[in-house]
Amino acid sequence: MSWTDERVETLKRMWSEGQSASQIAKELGGVTRNAVIGKVHRLGLSNRTSGSGKPVEEPKAKPAPQPEAKPAAKADAPSRPEPAEEAPARPANVTPIRKSVVPAGQPLPPQPSANEISPEALAKVSEIEKKAKKISLMELTERTCKWPIGDPATEDFYFCGLPVQQGKPYCEAHVGVAFQPMSSRRDRRR
Repeated sequence: MSWTDERVETLKRMWSEGQSASQIAKELGGVTRNAVIGKVHRLGLSNRTSGSGKPVEEPKAKPAPQPEAKPAAKADAPSRPEPAEEAPARPANVTPIRKSVVPAGQPLPPQPSANEISPEALAKVSEIEKKAKKISLMELTERTCKWPIGDPATEDFYFCGLPVQQGKPYCEAHVGVAFQPMSSRRDRRR
C-alpha cells in the first residue's frame, strides 16, 4: 500500500473530523491503525481538533497555592501538632527530572572459595589463564571457553576462549573448577 495524494487527503479530512486511527484505517483499507498513526505524526497532524472545529485545549497549570501566614502561638497555649500541608500539585505540563542511573556491572558468577577447590585445580587454572585467548563476549562461540575472568565493569574483563571440553561450556581447567563430583559436595555440607 502506498500513500497516494488522495489517501493522504482522506486521512487529513478524517483526522480533522476527529475520527480514530482505527476508523481511518478501516475506511482507507489496506493499512493498519499504527500505519495511520505514523503517517499522522509524519504529516505533523498530531494536534487534534474537536468536531466543533475548535482546537482541543490542554488544561492549563494552576498556580501553586501560597501558604498563608500563621499567627504566632501564645506562650501559655498548649502546643498542638499542626496539620500537614498537602504538597502543591505538579503542573501537568512539567515533566519530572529523572535521576541519572549509573549502571552497575553484572555480578560475577558464583565463584567457589579457595578451600573448596583442590590445589592442583587452582594451579592448573592460574596456568591456563596465562594462556587464555582473552576474547570478548561477541567473539564467544560454542567451541570457546566461556569462563569469565576479571570484573565485568572494567575494561580488562574477558573470557578464557580456549577450546572447550566435549559437552561442557568451559575448557578442561575451568571444568575442573566449575563442576565438582557429587560426593565432594556432599562431604562439604556435613
